[in-house]
Amino acid sequence: MMLGGAGMLLAASPAQAADISYRTECIPPPISGLPPVQGTTKVQLTAPAEAKVGDTVEVVWKTVEAASRNPDVLDLEKDTVKPTGTIKVGGSATGTLKMEGPRQNPPIPKSSAMVLPDMKGTLKLEKAGEITLTPDAYNINVSKPISTDTKCTPKETVQPGATIKVTDGGGSTTAGGTTTGSTTAGGTTTGSTTAGGTTTGSTTAGGTTTGSTTAGGTTTAGGTTAGGTTTAGGTTAGSGGGQTDFPGKEVSVNFACTSPGPAGIASKVTINAKKSGGSYALTVKTAKGVMDSPAALPAGALKPSMDIVIGGADKGSVKVTGPANAEPLEQGKPVDLSDMTGTYKPGASGKSTLSPGTLTIDVTLGSSKINIPCKVKGSVTPSLELDTTAQQGGASGGTTTGSTGSTAGGTDSGGGLAATGAEDNGTLRALGLVAGTAILLGGAVFTFTPWRRLRGTR
Repeated sequence: MMLGGAGMLLAASPAQAADISYRTECIPPPISGLPPVQGTTKVQLTAPAEAKVGDTVEVVWKTVEAASRNPDVLDLEKDTVKPTGTIKVGGSATGTLKMEGPRQNPPIPKSSAMVLPDMKGTLKLEKAGEITLTPDAYNINVSKPISTDTKCTPKETVQPGATIKVTDGGGSTTAGGTTTGSTTAGGTTTGSTTAGGTTTGSTTAGGTTTGSTTAGGTTTAGGTTAGGTTTAGGTTAGSGGGQTDFPGKEVSVNFACTSPGPAGIASKVTINAKKSGGSYALTVKTAKGVMDSPAALPAGALKPSMDIVIGGADKGSVKVTGPANAEPLEQGKPVDLSDMTGTYKPGASGKSTLSPGTLTIDVTLGSSKINIPCKVKGSVTPSLELDTTAQQGGASGGTTTGSTGSTAGGTDSGGGLAATGAEDNGTLRALGLVAGTAILLGGAVFTFTPWRRLRGTR
């Protein structure tokens, strides 16, 4: 059996259609910070009842009922929803058939059923016998205001939705040039995924597809690069004697982030200082690849800042900020935060320490903004110690800049983090945050029946 676009498209006998329902688990986009949700999918498959070896037949997937509803926070625009999916092929041939629908939908109001266009795929028949077609996983991509994907997979054994009786027609023939998409040769397709639609680069090797890739951006291997920034020296004692540059030491910090941000970030942080008069210009560096991008973001969308906690002889905090990302970010790819800078004016004389505090990630898309604070979890070692001289209007003598997020020693201040566990209360608090970021999340965060029950009993 060959899956793809080669050959003449045939419907050798009247088409058949059947409704298949199955329990489904859908994973909202990573940016939502929401847990998986259970729903029910109802699919109608249409395919010829009979065909011959060598025929290429069309299979149609009609989503009668999606396991989701559009949430009550955002109307989805016309032609912004695109589904892709897979059908398991069994019986006399095995493999997977990739299905794809157009980005075509009517406007979908808030709190209404999702309307998905039909998906289609073509199947070339190379062996006589009876072939079964069973609906499997599917993906829903929403293109505005940013591209997001909701991935849905069956949570029970699904029954076949159509059967094709293939008779011997004298062998396999191919009419019409180049085969596109994923192909198999009587074997099992493995490792092929779809994220946003078009699959490219699949090849066959003795019946088993290897190395399948997707266009649309799934998470790539490589992970996070630990370490990132290294500095010479460490704690600097004695900032006099004409010295102007004071390199800090690299310290490990664990951050606990508020939804819809990542659950946590582990990074190396280095605080460097350059003396100018009685003040210090600070430069704060984080490790490379501190987090994965939750979605495809344009240049200028993500901006970091941090509260540097001052301890020892001096007290307070200093806000440092970094520029937004200069290049677009791909979904699932590691993100490098820009270096953050600020000015520290001492408010006390003596040995003062500087430690990493709350890290804040701001995401801006047009007029829509989301603020994700990540507080220090546990204790952290100061990155830099300076011999300071009190200045007029300095940290201890004036207003503390920014929120500290941790004590002078870098200990988590506790409280204030939204629970995101499986308990009902945690889910409700996470939903409250998502309601305020609906524009960022777009239509890909779907409202399932259990969520509506929770809101009704809140």
